[in-house]
Amino acid sequence: MARSKKREHVWLECKECGDRNYRTEVNVQGGTPKFELKKFCKRERKRTVHKIRRK
Repeated sequence: MARSKKREHVWLECKECGDRNYRTEVNVQGGTPKFELKKFCKRERKRTVHKIRRK
């Protein structure tokens, strides 16, 4: 049985430098969520705000 398309892969992009550092799955059944996370950025070498970007 095939898996339904309720989840989608998205990239987390650093707001300061624009690098797409992380890839994760989000639930898109009720629309794409809009949230921001503080994650570590390799280029900035500190924790920065990352937002969702689709490829």
